Amino acid sequence: MLDDFLVRAALAGAGLALAAGPLGCFVVWRRMAYFGDATAHAAILGVALSLAFSLSIFSGVLVAAFVMALVVSTLSGRVYAMDTLLGVAAHGALALGLVAVSMLSEVRVDLMGYLFGDILAVSRTDLAVIGLGVVAVLSMLGLRWQALLITTLNTDLAAAKGIAAGREQLVLTVSLAVLVAVAIKVVGALLITAMLIIPAAAARSFARTPEAMAIMAAVIGVVSAMAGLTLSFHLDTPTGPTIVVCVTGIFVFSNLIMLVQHRL
Repeated sequence: MLDDFLVRAALAGAGLALAAGPLGCFVVWRRMAYFGDATAHAAILGVALSLAFSLSIFSGVLVAAFVMALVVSTLSGRVYAMDTLLGVAAHGALALGLVAVSMLSEVRVDLMGYLFGDILAVSRTDLAVIGLGVVAVLSMLGLRWQALLITTLNTDLAAAKGIAAGREQLVLTVSLAVLVAVAIKVVGALLITAMLIIPAAAARSFARTPEAMAIMAAVIGVVSAMAGLTLSFHLDTPTGPTIVVCVTGIFVFSNLIMLVQHRL
């Protein structure tokens, strides 16, 4: 019989992958990889704020990630180019968060856990929070799926259909902030973006429809989470990075298959 902590870790990893897959597809389609990175890096600043004001880690990270995503969405293209603004925001937020955490001398903080995740330490309460976050993200994407797709394809077409592009961007922003808040315990701030982008990129090679790509991305994420957890347990390697190594391996394998098919 599996130990309870392994069951909780498996459920947490699978839940994160189920939400990250479909959301990651929009990140890939809209070329928002750096946007996701900046939001994820803001999580460390959220951890520092949570500890400083005695808030739950989830609350602090959610607020920090949402504010970062909202600020970047508002300012991009107005003063600086998107890539410049995202570079400043991502690295500035991460550095500020690390400095802020180091100044909390009265609190002992496991920075490695927040940077790279500690899925094996997921408690029942953490699992409940992750489950609620996953349901929230999937619900938002499910309810706004068609509108999000149309806006992603063509903003003019979306406007003609009465769809507000700003509202759909806000849906993605909120979804991304929620995912970052629940994922920091599983894979950490530095690896969250990998779980968003790599499964979607791997699925893109085979999917023929947006819905198929979202489902395949979720499946690839779940398989990677289970494989990474298993390898980590047997090889005694860090679990979060091992999960990312597994999903990267699937990405490489999928592209090799596509390359062979094109040559035949």
